[in-house]
Amino acid sequence: MIALFIAVGGFLGALARFVVSSWMNKKSSTGFPIGTLFINLLGSFLLGWIAGTSTTSNLYFFLGVGFIGSFTTFSTFKLENIQLHEKKKHSISYSYLTYSYIGGILLAFAGMMLGRI
Repeated sequence: MIALFIAVGGFLGALARFVVSSWMNKKSSTGFPIGTLFINLLGSFLLGWIAGTSTTSNLYFFLGVGFIGSFTTFSTFKLENIQLHEKKKHSISYSYLTYSYIGGILLAFAGMMLGRI
């Protein structure tokens, strides 16, 4: 049953990532990967919130492992940074790295604190 919760959550998370990322990246003309940044920051906050609320195991498997696990994307984040570096868009790459790492940690922490309330 746990595998089913993870699979359904993963399916929905992957679809949500595709839709949100595609929509946001179409709106941006700067070359900054705003879609992936938004998804990863939102995912950090949501996973922190879920961890803070001490949800039941089935809900955690569905949302935390399945949905957020496939909604967020570390591999795309890394690939986009390599592509920015190859295109010599160093200022965008450094901003993207900074916002992603610092923002992700802060938002995960904020989510945990809100989840404990």
